[in-house]
Amino acid sequence: MDRLNYQHLFYFWNVAREGSVTRASEKLRLAQPTISGQLAVFEDAIGAQLLRKEGRNLTLTEKGRTVYNYADEIFALGRELTNTLKGRAGALGGRLSVGVADALPKLLIYRLVEPALRDAGETQVILHEDKVERLLAELSLHGVDIVLADAPATTAIGGRVYNHLLGQCGVAVFGAPHIAVRYMDNFPESLEGAPFLFPTPATALRRSLDLWFENKRLFPSIRAEIEDSALMKTFASAGAGLFVAPVAVREEIERQYGVMKIGELDGITESFYAITVRRKVDHPAITDILENAKNWLAIG
Repeated sequence: MDRLNYQHLFYFWNVAREGSVTRASEKLRLAQPTISGQLAVFEDAIGAQLLRKEGRNLTLTEKGRTVYNYADEIFALGRELTNTLKGRAGALGGRLSVGVADALPKLLIYRLVEPALRDAGETQVILHEDKVERLLAELSLHGVDIVLADAPATTAIGGRVYNHLLGQCGVAVFGAPHIAVRYMDNFPESLEGAPFLFPTPATALRRSLDLWFENKRLFPSIRAEIEDSALMKTFASAGAGLFVAPVAVREEIERQYGVMKIGELDGITESFYAITVRRKVDHPAITDILENAKNWLAIG
């Protein structure tokens, strides 16, 4: 492809956003065959499949996600240009694309990103949740501006990255009240044989938990391994088992899920990082995220 057809890119971008040709055609007020035909021409010009059928929806392929991220940037710049030409340059101060490691607790993610949301209309925040490895690849391609993770990155595909320590905090065991009361006395020895919901093995927290229980010579009953932190808390709130989470968001966890803290696990500290492609951060919203995190997460 020597020259990009922006009309075809626009059709693809809308189909990807809507998840189907039908919804995209309704939004654009065009016939379905028109969009389907232009999409096929675009994929042929790209030389790769960009969308695949999954049930009733269309999802992005790996190549499709790369094209979509660039399209997102292109059309966002177009909107900013339009605002500038109309004399409304301040109507949208910019965009911040944040990659979020799927292992991070959802409540903690909100606390980290919240500073970028305070000034309504100033910054449009776009969150992408995925595996850290894929997010780092997107970071190197400028598909995202920053990656939030629970472990530092050593490298990213295509170039060097910089780790900014946001802070550290301890972790605690939580559970539904009617279950938690059984393990309050003689903690942490009371955790022997206790029903637990654990994060999956690939996470930093899981590795720390395995080592902690091994060192304490305690053997919990692992009822389930759950990748999504919010889903884990939902299961726990229904009494499916105990779980471990950062104490930094204790109040939010107890309030939202109706669980209670049993006790803290001494010796386990969770660290949280912002990963960028530049050592010096010049994006105002990223600066706000870094400074805010250091105010409520104890560093060191």
